Amino acid sequence: MKKLLTISVLFFSVFIFAQSNASTYVADNYTKKEVHIKMRDGVELFTAIYSPKDVTKKYPIIMQRTPYNSGPYGEGQLKRSISPSETMMKEGYIVVYQDVRGRYMSDGLYDNMRAFVPNKKGKTAIDEASDTYDTIDWLVKNVSNNNGNVGTWGISYPGFYATYSLLSNHPALKAVSPQACISDFFFDDFHHNGAYLLSYWKVTPLFGPQKTKRTADSWFKFPEIGTNDDYQFFLDAGPLSNLDKFYGKDNEFWQQLKEHSSYDDFWQKRGILQHLKDIKPAVMTVGGWFDAEDLYGPLNTYSTIEKNSKNYNTIVMGPWSHGDWARNSPKQVIGNINFGDSISGFYQKNIEANFFRHFLKNNGKGENKLPEAYVFDSGIKDWKTFDAWPPKNTVKQDFFLQENKLTTMAKRNIAFEEFVSDHKKPVPYSEDIKQQGMTPRKYMTDDQRFAARRPDVVVFETEVLTDDTTLAGAILAKLQVATTGTDADWIVKVIDVFPNDEPETKEIAPYLKMSNYHMMVRSEVMRGRFRNSFSKPEPFVANEKTAVNIKLQDVFHTFKKGHKIQIQVQSTWFPLIDLNPQTFVDNIFYAKPEDFQKQTHRIYNDSKIEFTVLK
Repeated sequence: MKKLLTISVLFFSVFIFAQSNASTYVADNYTKKEVHIKMRDGVELFTAIYSPKDVTKKYPIIMQRTPYNSGPYGEGQLKRSISPSETMMKEGYIVVYQDVRGRYMSDGLYDNMRAFVPNKKGKTAIDEASDTYDTIDWLVKNVSNNNGNVGTWGISYPGFYATYSLLSNHPALKAVSPQACISDFFFDDFHHNGAYLLSYWKVTPLFGPQKTKRTADSWFKFPEIGTNDDYQFFLDAGPLSNLDKFYGKDNEFWQQLKEHSSYDDFWQKRGILQHLKDIKPAVMTVGGWFDAEDLYGPLNTYSTIEKNSKNYNTIVMGPWSHGDWARNSPKQVIGNINFGDSISGFYQKNIEANFFRHFLKNNGKGENKLPEAYVFDSGIKDWKTFDAWPPKNTVKQDFFLQENKLTTMAKRNIAFEEFVSDHKKPVPYSEDIKQQGMTPRKYMTDDQRFAARRPDVVVFETEVLTDDTTLAGAILAKLQVATTGTDADWIVKVIDVFPNDEPETKEIAPYLKMSNYHMMVRSEVMRGRFRNSFSKPEPFVANEKTAVNIKLQDVFHTFKKGHKIQIQVQSTWFPLIDLNPQTFVDNIFYAKPEDFQKQTHRIYNDSKIEFTVLK
């Protein structure tokens, strides 16, 4: 399980950029100091400080707070690379890493997605914002040669702590970059619109048991499932309650997931978006169009700040999976699709380094070279810049799901497509047979022909496009459906169908061809019980036509002339998400085998997809 442990920690943790001479550069140019900084309530947090050896200059502080670890630990032990990128490491920053409260070498109790306390009274009222404030305050007063400016950054869970730092209101905090940032665990990572992400089940121990002392080693264990076939393992396991044998009561997070299956007060108060108002520091939110873990977070963090604050606020979205921008891969490949050369290096040198340099080294003075939105068109494979996201020159356009056609011209007759959804033969999310230690990455661009050919997946497709069509913004599926049961999941996938004469590429899997490739561009699930409210689930009335709206996250993708736009609709997506019993139960985590029933679903022809189209 060492491999699974390593993969899983990397999944949530910072992605260290590749650099052949990184270890010698850090040793030659930086000194490291380890301290425990006392918070206002007396709890001490482990903090590693890397300072440039050249003490003739003053440097900004760039900090990352993490629940994983800030190791290697020990005064003589150095990270192979520090800072968000090689560019910034060589420009010179005081780089700080901190274990958050309750993790590894820090004291206190860990609280997963700790709730923000708006009006703190007394020294015992703490949260991640107060811990950030106390840390920054100590750093600017006690670290030599700092210039008084502080920035924060982080990817995934550390991205959540970067967002959280905005609420600290410390005057020295000038620039913040939340990257692939979690914003709400009911919509990021472990849930999507109320559906539980079964693909995350194995990494639940990362956030489960509390540690009992300061430790440089992991105190949690991942489950041994005894097979490399995840699909079969979870299918054989049956109801979620059968997975209890792998996790005891000490796994607090597993208990929380089970007891809070709807968007109740427990989850609501752990969300960060509702607190992002009147933000003062400059913010650059970063995400990947093909990030299977945290796509909701970056897009909604940016849009929420844009709506509620007057600060400098920009967004960067590239053709990346989770954290790819922090690597130095010569080619940006996801699954079978190559998006181009040196894309992450371009971002690190021309976007990220410019952002921090402008606000931390130049005090926000001089020319700011960054646009409001730096976004990558994943269809034509090129960067574009806009002064707003979504761009101002877009229109909403409806495409109707009619007679297996995707058309802007709707027929008025009432008709439907129907299929049988069988929990014993769920639709796989991928053709791959393997054990995943995390939510997989490549399926986000996978060829969807395997699904299109199943009887329980309904396909709607345009004619061959005569002109390029660029989608730039949110997608809203407005389904009209019915089911013979009282609950159902609804999955919508947006697919770029390549022409028959599409040239072959080096990246294509040996069992596939680029001819007629069905590239998934965006996909999302809605657990039907939450169609009207995420906090108040309700059953369907059997055989009654019902509206189900599904917001798919933003895209920036040009469907090129000669391609086709395809929509796939299905009700299982396994084992990416757990199985819906298709009969309404109060809590699916406690569903019994007899609750799971085969049902027939209908999609009516007044269903439509609302695209945001760039003009």
